[in-house]
Amino acid sequence: MKRYPLLVGALLTSLLPAAGLAKDKAPFTDSFPLAQCALSSVGSNPYFPLQPGRMARFNNFRCVAEGDCDEAEELVISVLEETREVTLLLDGVETTVATRIVEEVEMVDGQLAEISRNYFAECAATQDVYYFGEEVDLYEDGQLVGHEGEWLAGVDAARPGIIMPGGAFLLGARYFQEVAPGVALDRATHVASGLAVAVPAGAMENCVEVEETTPLDKKAVSTKRYCPGTGLVFDDGLELEFVSEP
Repeated sequence: MKRYPLLVGALLTSLLPAAGLAKDKAPFTDSFPLAQCALSSVGSNPYFPLQPGRMARFNNFRCVAEGDCDEAEELVISVLEETREVTLLLDGVETTVATRIVEEVEMVDGQLAEISRNYFAECAATQDVYYFGEEVDLYEDGQLVGHEGEWLAGVDAARPGIIMPGGAFLLGARYFQEVAPGVALDRATHVASGLAVAVPAGAMENCVEVEETTPLDKKAVSTKRYCPGTGLVFDDGLELEFVSEP
């Protein structure tokens, strides 16, 4: 993998917990060097591929079959051919970024629960993948009931977060994935690497684990696992069943 030591090193160092601070007291990085990046709506981060036409299907059938789940869930993540332009200030300069739309469709017990359209772009030099916002449609009994969690960088003080750094996966790195005050403040902590993971889609090596939290709900904790070349394979009990490459 090509490395760019000055830019990559600066970002990765900023993602590490501050020296001398206990893990639960370490700050989460909330600003990133986007102005230094050539941002692209297509990317090749091995843990978060942005390839239009890619589709991945997840389910929790295993735990339902074993009686550990109350609901049958299915999630389909599609990297669409569509892009969306997002305009925001980067180092004080108004900048328009073409972001890739990644659609997530969640079903619960066969009923539509949520459709979200998420906006991502990758820094060409570093393979850092940044998150610029999302549209959210929530459903109950087939009816649209809300849009909780929607946000867009450049609107109401919202700023991009980072969804997956490029380069080395540094244990202990902590950063905001979303920076939308009062609306969306998901954070990530790198908690494990070198994992062997077996999901319905297959057995994989050298996988990593990320713990997600938010200051908006201190009881909310989510676990995700990513494998190189495949991306997300485990999302809080949902396991990768099938992936279709473009």
